[in-house]
Amino acid sequence: MGVIFSKQGLNDASSEYIQPVTKDGGKERVIISVGGGKGGVGKTLIAANLGIMLAREGRRVILIDLDLGGANLHTCLGVDLPKSTLSDFMQKDVTNLSDILIETPINNLRLISGAQDILDIANIKYMQKVRFINKLKELDADYIILDLGAGTSFNTLDFFLASDIGIVTIVPEPTSIENVYRFIKSAFYRKLKNAESSLKIKKMVDDIMKNRIANGISTPSDLLKKIEETEQDIGEAVRKEMASFSPKLIINMVRSQTDVEIGHAVSSVCRKYFGIETELLGYIEYDNLVWQSIRKKNPVILEFPNSKLISDFNRVYKRIINPNIRFIDGALER
Repeated sequence: MGVIFSKQGLNDASSEYIQPVTKDGGKERVIISVGGGKGGVGKTLIAANLGIMLAREGRRVILIDLDLGGANLHTCLGVDLPKSTLSDFMQKDVTNLSDILIETPINNLRLISGAQDILDIANIKYMQKVRFINKLKELDADYIILDLGAGTSFNTLDFFLASDIGIVTIVPEPTSIENVYRFIKSAFYRKLKNAESSLKIKKMVDDIMKNRIANGISTPSDLLKKIEETEQDIGEAVRKEMASFSPKLIINMVRSQTDVEIGHAVSSVCRKYFGIETELLGYIEYDNLVWQSIRKKNPVILEFPNSKLISDFNRVYKRIINPNIRFIDGALER
């Protein structure tokens, strides 16, 4: 599937973009977001089980359910419906995110549950979003994992871009693949809009886009090249900023080698149309054990510790904690 480039994509993103912040007093923490644009692709499954794997290795982990209006991460962890949720924080009933932290049955793993029973909570205001992301800096954890909601709202995109590692989850279905392209495209434009604002190059971009046919611009990558041709220093600054946008891919519900290759195809399209690099972290094979564990309200990694799924999660986990490991075992193991 091709990615259509349009000037409208630039105008869709507001300038109220939030910069990533992961250091506080010299102490580093890693923020991981798990998105995908479409519901039902396994974002919560991946967020929960990766969090458990990190916690079992002795790392202090906080899972945050940001599927506002449809939160169910607590159920996947076997935790009863929490009394305190993000609703309390958004409504300023509590001051800090640490006030709504919930212990889970897993050592080193705590949870902040998503909002419940408030109309329009999924459409939080800009200042609520700023307050939330700023308060992330105060959480005492080695890893913070954000389980994002479906869609491409500005809130979801900003949470994704404010992370150190942004994971995009795909299932081998046409609708999921289409939504992944849309999600990456929207996040790219959001990031580009921020670079345009911070570098004060809006007029330059507008002038280039007015004559985009004459300038030979048909993809976002072409635009970046044209900016560099117009003003080399600014072009290099923009390219450097956009180079930090490097989504990671996980293919879920894999049944065949063809399904695995979808990840490589998505990476190829992103390189061609956007000029960005994406990395395939791995794949999770389809297994009926997943829905069985959900019914039992127990994470699959705990309910079925000897299943093939654990090997799949372990490969992904290793690539997250060690970025130097690349996806080289591309064939399904039978």
